[in-house]
Amino acid sequence: MKDVMKVYNMKKNLFGFMSIAAFAVLFVLSACGGGGGSGGSDEEVLAEIGSGFVKVDGSTVVGAISGSEVFIENRTVIIPTLWACDHELTQEEYGVYCNFAASMASNTSEQYFMGNKYPACVSWYDALVYCNKRSLAEGLSPCYSINGKTNPGEWGEVPVVYNDTWNAVSCNFNANGYRLPTEAEWEYLARGGNTSNSGQTVYSGSDDIDSVAWYTGNSQDEMQEVKKKAPNAKGLYDMSGNAYEWCWDWYGDIIADTPNEGVDAALSNSEKVFRSGCFGDGRNSSSVSSRHDDPPQKRCNYIGFRLVRTCSE
Repeated sequence: MKDVMKVYNMKKNLFGFMSIAAFAVLFVLSACGGGGGSGGSDEEVLAEIGSGFVKVDGSTVVGAISGSEVFIENRTVIIPTLWACDHELTQEEYGVYCNFAASMASNTSEQYFMGNKYPACVSWYDALVYCNKRSLAEGLSPCYSINGKTNPGEWGEVPVVYNDTWNAVSCNFNANGYRLPTEAEWEYLARGGNTSNSGQTVYSGSDDIDSVAWYTGNSQDEMQEVKKKAPNAKGLYDMSGNAYEWCWDWYGDIIADTPNEGVDAALSNSEKVFRSGCFGDGRNSSSVSSRHDDPPQKRCNYIGFRLVRTCSE
């Protein structure tokens, strides 16, 4: 009888251990960022990617937000939970994985080496390269693929003219690597996650532009260091003013849902969206609803980008 009880207790203890272990595995896999690279709790993810990111819960946006050209009647937009960089990517951060001087080589007259904490202003193509290089370096799954390849070293030289192959890049939005926000994600972040028509502000975080943005009225027409103005409700800085920010979308993507929007067809197929406003622009360009566009090869001294990562929950 003692031997039987001994075996029973051993089996009972083993079952308990296995149950605890299984629960632990499920907990890790279900935490934000799980499923390959940078898995674990929010604290563990932040420890790996740094304190310059904030977690922003997603939402389903149904219908119109006043003044928006993205959140409109008869349109439903699903915004995933995101890890969002709280600042525009800096020249220092860009230089860890990419050569900032080389990224400006085709526009030497507009090189803008202001300092490490200033936004890195590069082309849309350059931003794709940075995102995948950083993702690979940190053991994450890259989001972007060109000709089925996710290693930017296999993409060839970054184009300085409009390039159909690079324009056909695909994005795996379920991957946990770094990427550009979609235009809808960007505007959602800029509005501080507010999807109602109550409590909206003209600029990201305030109706007082001087408190949250660098623009022609206070910048002396010069780029400024990031995070020197007040953040919005989600702790995100410079989503109005300082540097424009590239988004994933083609400028005319929204006309797929609104065919009478009236967007120029040529722009629809050749220009990428950038948002925010910049140091050399006026008040209107810095509003949370203002939209802008340029070709993806454009390298200048006023368009940068902000990183996001899809958060798997």
